[in-house]
Amino acid sequence: MPIINVDDGCPINVEVSGSDRAPALMLSNSLGTNLNMWDDQIAAWAEHFRVIRYDRRGHGRSGAPAGPYSMERFGRDVLAVLDALKVESTHWCGLSMGGMVGQWLGANAPQRINKLVLSNTNAYYADKSGWDDRIRFLRDNGLEKLVDPNMERWFTAGFRARSPETIARMKAIFMTTDKGGYVACCQAIRDMDFRASNPSIKAPTLVIVGAQDPATPPAQGEAIAAQIPGARLVSLDAAHIANMEQPRLYTETVLNFLQS
Repeated sequence: MPIINVDDGCPINVEVSGSDRAPALMLSNSLGTNLNMWDDQIAAWAEHFRVIRYDRRGHGRSGAPAGPYSMERFGRDVLAVLDALKVESTHWCGLSMGGMVGQWLGANAPQRINKLVLSNTNAYYADKSGWDDRIRFLRDNGLEKLVDPNMERWFTAGFRARSPETIARMKAIFMTTDKGGYVACCQAIRDMDFRASNPSIKAPTLVIVGAQDPATPPAQGEAIAAQIPGARLVSLDAAHIANMEQPRLYTETVLNFLQS
């Protein structure tokens, strides 16, 4: 599990699976998680791809320098990782915040992205009050106060009831996040706006929405699919963390798209 230092000195924790001779597939996590959120997908995807997953700055075992952060900063971290691994271009699968970084890469580093999967994500928040409220809340509270509310937004009630072990695993993953890094990421999400740049994306794109996702409702993914020329849209019966709630279907959906 290498540590790659990017241009501003921030260490980025990276894990690579699969053959070095296979096409690259880079995975990018949601806010408040780490690279282990993809554990259910790795075995199947690594049979076909050189799978690269990483902890975004402020998360997991990566560094958490003082903010503010930006989507451009996150994108440049990705490019630094690819350069260090000598990967000229990669497929991309990003969920939630990972899908936001994917939109930046698709528009600003098109030569580095082959196919693009944007999952359970958004391009722009007209109403920024929710993010401002969360940032304000964390001035006086720890991340542990957000664990249970996040699980309620991230997974359907039925899934939480029948899969307590997955919920426990995700709670533990969430608590690996640095609070300062989390806040800086919230600021970057609040301030992003890909509405003008998304139409310039040329990479074949699959947009995945969760039919029961309250965090990034289907309409947000539908808007992204409408902005990107030729983008395909798939709806899965899941809430926000669709790859963990529907692991087999999610794995197959992405694999079918990347191999088509």
